[in-house]
Amino acid sequence: MDSVRIDKYLWAIRVFKTRSDAAEACNGNKVRLNGVTAKAAKAVKPGDMLEIRRGSALLSYRVLKLSESRMGAALVPGFAENLTPQEELDKLRPPRETIVMQRDRGSGRPTKKERRQLDDLMDAMEDF
Repeated sequence: MDSVRIDKYLWAIRVFKTRSDAAEACNGNKVRLNGVTAKAAKAVKPGDMLEIRRGSALLSYRVLKLSESRMGAALVPGFAENLTPQEELDKLRPPRETIVMQRDRGSGRPTKKERRQLDDLMDAMEDF
């Protein structure tokens, strides 16, 4: 095998959980192959450079070997070299300063009014 579809390859090296997620990212212009936007059917060869936009992070990989079948996480480094800088990987992790919802012990369940206020607060935090 001298080439593999890019969506199959991204699924096989575990960048995406499903092949349809990989195809959707390709068709949504979130995947670049050697600096050029790639659609799902584009062929990948050893030595190619991949850039994948995941949220605000830009992941970079070099293709070492090809595979059409999904593999265990321990085998992935033999098929793709992860060139992503640590700063980009940190963008994928949730922020450390997360809000912890805490309620006084014994105060019971929130009332309907309190729950609506909490929902409004959480919606406002998502928009921020």
